[in-house]
Amino acid sequence: MTDEITRRASQVRLLLMDVDGVLTDGKLYNVPDGQGGVVETKGFDSQDGIALQWLNWKGIQTGVISGRESPATAERARQVKMTYVYQGHIEKVPILEKILADAGIDASAVAYAGDDLTDVVVLRRVGLAIATANARDEVKRAAHYVTKSSGGQGAVREVAELLLKAQDRWGEILQHYEIG
Repeated sequence: MTDEITRRASQVRLLLMDVDGVLTDGKLYNVPDGQGGVVETKGFDSQDGIALQWLNWKGIQTGVISGRESPATAERARQVKMTYVYQGHIEKVPILEKILADAGIDASAVAYAGDDLTDVVVLRRVGLAIATANARDEVKRAAHYVTKSSGGQGAVREVAELLLKAQDRWGEILQHYEIG
């Protein structure tokens, strides 16, 4: 991690993310519902989930801006105590602006993690732009930091640890679990 990434991460008060390809591996599963219909679901990484709760404990808010609408996303956001949940928004800049106004923070205090072209416009407006390992090359070029892990496979955990370490809070998490 470079000094510039650490500096940017130390200022983050809000982590926003895309969902498919960031919190998930991007696969969508259509499951029969028993009444002849179909329910869409997706898989979330459990280590990402606990890391999002750690951020919440340490005063870093979290949220999602997704182009798709999914009850699975809404439930996951509830489970990990996200502050902001916006679904069905391919045009993400107006949502970012709304969140910034609501949170009362500057874009420099926001980290955003994305994987696809619709995320680049947000990445260009925040203090710490993050692309997942599985992101499109165009997204990686727009990012300050590219995760080693792919979306749905620990990328968000990696980001949470980066933020907590840059803010000298990681030791508190380890101490909480009697580690070190």
